[in-house]
Amino acid sequence: MGFLTEPGDGRAALDDNRRAIDDAATLGTRELVMVVGGMPDRDLASARARVGERLELLVPYAAERGVCLALEPLHPMFCADRAVISTLAQALSMARLHPAETVGVVVDTFHIWWDPALEEQIAQAGAAGRISSYQVCDWLNPMTADPLLSRGMMGDGVIDFATIGGWVRTAGYRGDVEVEIFNADIWAGDGRAVIETMKQRYRDLVLPALVD
Repeated sequence: MGFLTEPGDGRAALDDNRRAIDDAATLGTRELVMVVGGMPDRDLASARARVGERLELLVPYAAERGVCLALEPLHPMFCADRAVISTLAQALSMARLHPAETVGVVVDTFHIWWDPALEEQIAQAGAAGRISSYQVCDWLNPMTADPLLSRGMMGDGVIDFATIGGWVRTAGYRGDVEVEIFNADIWAGDGRAVIETMKQRYRDLVLPALVD
């Protein structure tokens, strides 16, 4: 959920997110991932400010229902249309205004692999107990025509999962790892073959960094 950046009173967005929080609580889900929304106009600073203001309104509601809001930074190419939070540092800056059990952050390799401050930011997130989710898929080079659907199977792109996974483990994260691949060609493939490839790539490229 998320998409908190629209001008005005934000009532529709807040209502949508409260419904999502209710759904998460009903399902017994500990975290609700928040893609915070893009730029409705050219005022990036105001869009980011609205995220903070509306997050402040949602946190008590989520906390009462035992749901942690997990802020997901997206690659800067999605700043205009999907997420004005582009780095783990920005997500942590907003999260720190709230108790760790109420607002966390998402470490998604596709979106933040490029960040020169990533090791430090993952360490800070782990020290604060704020890593809500670790998501993996690869960055294809070249990308497909639609960047949103340009996520690759691990090993088909440029991301160093051993290094990033090691940072995540060192930071203390022991939760689930989500393979999240948005790619029309993969979706069109044979489901059994895709699952078998994913399992093998996960065993070879992702898992070794996450176990002793």
